[in-house]
Amino acid sequence: MRAGLLGKKLPHSFSPEIHAMLGHYSYVLFEKEEDELETFLKQGPFDGINVTIPYKKAVIPYLDALSPRAKALGSVNTILRREDGSLYGDNTDYAGLLYLIQKNNIDLKNRKTLILGTGGSSITAKAVAEELGASPIINISRRGENNYTNLERHADAEIIINTTPVGMYPNNGESPLSLDLFPACQGVIDIIYNPSLTRLLFDAKCRQIPYANGLSMLVAQAKAASELFTGQSIDNKQIDQIVSSIEKKTKNIILIGMPGCGKTTVGKTLSKLTGRPFVDCDEEIVKQTGLSIPEIFAGQGEEAFRRIETDVTARLAKESGLIIATGGGVVTKERNEYLLRQHAYIVHLTRETVLLATTGRPLSQKGNLEKMYLERKPLYQRLADYTVQVDGASETAQKICSEIGIC
Repeated sequence: MRAGLLGKKLPHSFSPEIHAMLGHYSYVLFEKEEDELETFLKQGPFDGINVTIPYKKAVIPYLDALSPRAKALGSVNTILRREDGSLYGDNTDYAGLLYLIQKNNIDLKNRKTLILGTGGSSITAKAVAEELGASPIINISRRGENNYTNLERHADAEIIINTTPVGMYPNNGESPLSLDLFPACQGVIDIIYNPSLTRLLFDAKCRQIPYANGLSMLVAQAKAASELFTGQSIDNKQIDQIVSSIEKKTKNIILIGMPGCGKTTVGKTLSKLTGRPFVDCDEEIVKQTGLSIPEIFAGQGEEAFRRIETDVTARLAKESGLIIATGGGVVTKERNEYLLRQHAYIVHLTRETVLLATTGRPLSQKGNLEKMYLERKPLYQRLADYTVQVDGASETAQKICSEIGIC
C-alpha cells in the first residue's frame, strides 16, 4: 500500500505521523501545482491519497466515480485507486467533523448554528450540522447577506463553527468574531488545530462555554481514509490515543513560578531529558534589546519591561515543541494569559521563598519576596496545569515528564 497527501504547499502536516500510527503502509507528501494534477492522478505512485486545500474540488474531473457523500458535498479529500486502475473519490472530512462534535458532547439539535466561512469545509460543516438536527443554520461570509458587519442580527446563535483559517498559526491571537455578541452561545467548534487553543476557543473557555479544536477531526478523518485504503476497520479508541500523542509532541512545556525558583536550570535539564529545544524568555529579552534585565528596569521602568516581555512571550509561545522558562512576573499581566495557554502544558514550579535566588532580579532585590509570592500565587495556580515542587533539577525534570506523560 502506497499512500500520501496531495496538496499545493504542505509545510507542517501531521498526516504522515497520524497514518504511521494507523497502519503499516508508506505515506508521503505530494506537493503539486494545479497543471500537474491530471498527470499525477493518472500516473502517480499511490494506491490511496488524501487531498487537502486547494484541490478538494479540483480533483473531481479526473475521478471515475464518487461516493454518495462526496457527490453530495462536491468535495473529495480521499482517493482510492481501485484494482482496475480507476479512481474513486470519497469525503472522510464528514466523518471527522461528526466524530469531533459527538466526542465533545456538543449538542446541535434544534440550536441556531452559525458556520463561519464559505469554503469546502463550511459545506461539510453544514451537512454535519443538518444531520445533527441544527436549526436554523446560517453561513457567515465576508460579503454575503449574512456577514461580519451584521452579526448582531444573529445574537441568538447557540452554536458557532469556525471553518476559516483566522487564528491559525502563524497568525495566532486573531479571532473571526467576539463572543460578546452571542450571550446565548452554548458551544464553539474551531477546525483549526494549530494552535490547540485559538483565540476564539480561549474566549469560549473563559466564558465556560463547551469548545473543541480540530485535531480529533483531523485524526478521525484519517482513520476513515485508512479504512478505505486498507479495507480494515480501526477501533475509535485509536483516535484518542493518536490525538494525545500529537498533543504531547507538539505542545510547548511552559515553566512559570517565582523569580529564582529554578525555571532555567530545570528547563535545561528537561531539555536534555526530552530532546526538546529550550528557550529562556529573559535571555531572549536581553538578545532582543541588547540590555540586561537590571538595565531595562533602571532605564525604562517595569512597564516598559513588561511590554517587551509580552512581545517575546508572543513570539515564543506560538511555536511548537519547546520548553520555555518565563520570567516570574509574566503572570501579572492579563494580556499574557492567552499567549501562555494557546499551545502548552503550563507547569508551576514552587520553592520556599527563603531559597529563591535574587541576583540580577531587580524586583526580588528591592521587594518582600514573601509578600510578592502571596500576591502572585493565585495567578500561578490559575494558569497551571501542573504544580511541581523543585527538589533538584534532575528530580524535578523527571517529575514533570511523569506528570505530563512524555517520558
